[in-house]
Amino acid sequence: MIGVIAGPSEHDAVREFFELFKTPWEFYRNGRQYDVLLCTVSDSRDEGAKLVILYAGKRTDSDDRQKVKTNRGAQPAVLTYRRNRIPIYGDSVTFPEAATSLLADVCSHEAAAYLDQSGPRVTVRVGYDLFGEVSKLLTVGQPPSNADMPALELHIALLRDLITECGVAVVEVPPVPQGYSFTVCLTHDVDHPSIRQHRWDHTMLGFLFRAVLGSLHRWMSGRISFRNVWKNWAAAAKLPLVYLGLARDFWRDFDDCYLELENGLPSTFFVIPFKDCPGSRPDGPAPRLRAAAYGAADIANAINKLMAAGCEVGLHGIDAWFDSDRAVKELEEIRRLTGPSEIGVRMHWLYYDGQSSATLEKAGAAYDSTIGYNEAVGYRAGATQVYKPLQAARLLELPLHVMDTALFYTDYLGLSPEQATAVLARLVDNAAKFGGCLTINWHDRSLAPERLWDKCYQDLIQNLKSRGAWFATAGQATDWFRKRRSVLFETGSTDQSTVCARMSADRGSVLPGLRLRIHKAQELCRIGARDSDDFVDTPFDESVGAGALCGVQR
Repeated sequence: MIGVIAGPSEHDAVREFFELFKTPWEFYRNGRQYDVLLCTVSDSRDEGAKLVILYAGKRTDSDDRQKVKTNRGAQPAVLTYRRNRIPIYGDSVTFPEAATSLLADVCSHEAAAYLDQSGPRVTVRVGYDLFGEVSKLLTVGQPPSNADMPALELHIALLRDLITECGVAVVEVPPVPQGYSFTVCLTHDVDHPSIRQHRWDHTMLGFLFRAVLGSLHRWMSGRISFRNVWKNWAAAAKLPLVYLGLARDFWRDFDDCYLELENGLPSTFFVIPFKDCPGSRPDGPAPRLRAAAYGAADIANAINKLMAAGCEVGLHGIDAWFDSDRAVKELEEIRRLTGPSEIGVRMHWLYYDGQSSATLEKAGAAYDSTIGYNEAVGYRAGATQVYKPLQAARLLELPLHVMDTALFYTDYLGLSPEQATAVLARLVDNAAKFGGCLTINWHDRSLAPERLWDKCYQDLIQNLKSRGAWFATAGQATDWFRKRRSVLFETGSTDQSTVCARMSADRGSVLPGLRLRIHKAQELCRIGARDSDDFVDTPFDESVGAGALCGVQR
């Protein structure tokens, strides 16, 4: 059991952190004995704990008592941890006289953590505020320059390693569905389901420019094949016939194209509720270019076909991010066409602010999947996992990790298919390493001219299949994480060496099960010596329903 001592302002971040690092913990109680005491304020109440871990980004009274020399770290700072980089956005300190290979500042190369062992008790001092970092990641997020760093997952991994490598076992429910290695959500923002709806507007002119001149430039720079150049030129030449109804609208069949390519895999399509509505920003109207040339009712047949094939349809919101009344109307338009009451949201152009989660929750959204980058790929919230925004009471956030336009558009990363495949492979590796859910957004028209990004997407799906991913709709993924969040830990009334995990809610038999993982304690305190985890997994027995118990000897 971990006992936590933190300032009152950090309590929400503490609670959410331990939903992501699903292990037995509680806020410190007098007279209670803990295996681990985790503090973010200088405190000497160890009460016989085997391990005391103090996180603080400033010099503490404990540093003064121990006469430990500290230097102020850069802000922001980057620390190295087992060949990984952890960005630190708040205050940090280093310990120039400490010798450790676990955590070091990239610039100064000074230790950012040190260990003091006195008899059977170990004290670890870490030079940043853990829960302050968690709060920043889940509210402000990371800049695009740090998009490749799964910072929150690395904070969890570091704490887990500190505990096990100081001689204390860790029991947790990992963010990994039973029988799979991680979760993946294939999602599609439906922005332009028909080129025939665009006549001499920005979208049509942009198509012609990218299909004719852009294709030639990308071929000359080695980013597409000449075969795709030819396909784009042929599409541009046929455009007058498309408008006359004499040639196929090559954007119109997005539903059939994805159903064929994904071949039975469940995916989620976010559709815009109302036509010709750009929406608003806090400082006035949104750009006119944000308006879509269709509304959900215009593609009712496609929606029915997708749902019949087992796909999910959600809201691609316009004003739902800041106005709960408008959010209700937008959600209701999707419900009117789909039937299900549980509707998830991804905002068009990823509009979002600090109150959006509370606004969407008030309107009755089932989940949100907006937090991501337009211009980069990676971890805006530092998380591979579904999480609850700190402003929300129940709404969960399915973070968006990959946007196809960010990969390929020259205004953003401008990658070739080979470069994009390499970037995507690293994200898949992280999902396999940390668990959680990898969320992909491939737009409705991205398989068609002038994009023709189908081969890269197909290769990604094959890689995900080979790595043992569970393919889920966005709604299924968030339901599974709700199921995991419902787990409660209990210790025996007389024997606290036994931990039991119990689900308090049954999210349905269609979802994969949970597993209980025991990370074994190390015999000696050798922080940073291991390169791989030493753990044992036990599947939950859900045959007796949501009240199933699983006992574990630590």
